[in-house]
Amino acid sequence: MTLCILLAVDGSEGSLHAVRRLLRLRERLGGLELHLLTVLAPAESGHVRWFVDHAQLEDYYRDKGLAALQQARALLDAAGQGYTPHIAVGLAAATIAHYAGQVAADLVLMGSHGHGGIGRALLGSVTAEVIALSPVPVTVVSHD
Repeated sequence: MTLCILLAVDGSEGSLHAVRRLLRLRERLGGLELHLLTVLAPAESGHVRWFVDHAQLEDYYRDKGLAALQQARALLDAAGQGYTPHIAVGLAAATIAHYAGQVAADLVLMGSHGHGGIGRALLGSVTAEVIALSPVPVTVVSHD
């Protein structure tokens, strides 16, 4: 049986910890179909379109997304773990939950805290919202 996991990363140490934990557990999981997702906040407003054309905005999102995925991809590549990378633009929690359904994930895996403002006492706000919105179970990897 192949387990489909959506691994949400943002380049933070918390998300990289989730990648490392997955790599340690993967032999116990058997077959693994892995989708690696990063979600970027929309940079466009009506005013941005006056100064930046669509192609420039797409390049910006691609570059930012690749940068956010870079360290996670390096860890997965070094371990020989296959994956399908995804870069999305939108509200993080809703987009992660949407992708979980779109790729028919069995599980969403993510760090407890990512990049963000002031640290949260228990869970990052995006993580808590993904738990509420996801159509599949969410496994949260805490920072050690």
